[in-house]
Amino acid sequence: MSDKVFLDTNVIVYLFDHDAPAKQDRARQILAEGTRVHLVISTQVLQEFYVTVTRKLGKPLAEAEAEAAARELSALDVVDLDCEMVLRSIAGARTHKMSLWDALIVEAAKARDCGTLLSEDLQHGRRYGKLKVENPFL
Repeated sequence: MSDKVFLDTNVIVYLFDHDAPAKQDRARQILAEGTRVHLVISTQVLQEFYVTVTRKLGKPLAEAEAEAAARELSALDVVDLDCEMVLRSIAGARTHKMSLWDALIVEAAKARDCGTLLSEDLQHGRRYGKLKVENPFL
């Protein structure tokens, strides 16, 4: 099994969500584990992260702070979405009856051969080939 772990947007958003301290602590633990596992995100995750932390948190981050955080996160292994990945995601969204956005996350994780996808939004325990979804906040 791959030691590559893909982080869905919600995992990294919790790093900055002071209204959810238990989840914030867990998100910090996950990032700290990056020394023993290979953490992966995508360009989609960076975009969603910026929008969420500047507009949807109870205490939103200032735009400059959110940009600085996105720059730090870009030091992780970042999957660039391309046309073929989008087309595979469209097909996957239909096949798995999921949103296109979730299918893009799954495709990005598969593109880096991740063994685990950490997500609060996708079904815990669900498999997409070799990729297994885990909710780290259960």
